[in-house]
Amino acid sequence: MTSILVSNDDGINAPGLFHLKQALDDVGEVTVIAPDREWTHSGHAKTMHKPLRVNELRLPDGSLAYASNGSPADCIALAVLGFLPQLPDLVVAGINLGANVGHDITYSGTLAAAIEGTISGMPSLAASLDTYEDGDFRYAARFVAYLAQQALAHGLPPNVLLNVNVPSLPGEEIAGIEITRLGRRLYLDELIRRQDPRGQNYYWIGGERPSGYAEDEGTDIWALARNHISITPIHLDMTEHEFIEELRSWEITTQWAVHNSEARE
Repeated sequence: MTSILVSNDDGINAPGLFHLKQALDDVGEVTVIAPDREWTHSGHAKTMHKPLRVNELRLPDGSLAYASNGSPADCIALAVLGFLPQLPDLVVAGINLGANVGHDITYSGTLAAAIEGTISGMPSLAASLDTYEDGDFRYAARFVAYLAQQALAHGLPPNVLLNVNVPSLPGEEIAGIEITRLGRRLYLDELIRRQDPRGQNYYWIGGERPSGYAEDEGTDIWALARNHISITPIHLDMTEHEFIEELRSWEITTQWAVHNSEARE
């Protein structure tokens, strides 16, 4: 039977995780290993300096799940390195509360879990719902389960994962599905300085929710703005291949040899 590993960055008790697990029950045998707390904006953190612990618990439907004190990427690593008796056939991360589009993929713990699965050679999906409020994950979960079936049937290329963002709308109001590229996020972060009772400064990184350039046709941000589901294939090779020859033209090796020789004199 097909085995599916589910994780997230919102924590083991997040409703998006539970709805995703229930929808994937119709696709294969689901194992849930998720953080025991929220890891939003944690990036691809991995725990190397302290022990990882895993506790059993029950989800609202009574099914067994595992909560770890580690990060989303740790949860996938645990499974890959032997916590599970065999490697899963598919990794699905989410469903995240809030879209993960554009540059978000470098911050997102949800994407980190899917990236860890991809690095480990397993087809992987990351899924998010485009709302920061309490969303209805049921339609998104059904769609992600359908896409999981397609990914299992067709396969994914090496080093490629799928990043899925679903509008927070009733199913009948979703206008369609777009295959997209990453858009351009506009971050509105603000540094907030305060003082504790002892007069010492401390800081919050606050500000408004990020926006983006919705006019860039074909992007994930553009698709969501038009009430479409966005599916973006993400390749782990972030090399800017077109810049390689220009960078070589800088003759860094030769110039450094001259510069270093002069510095020694």
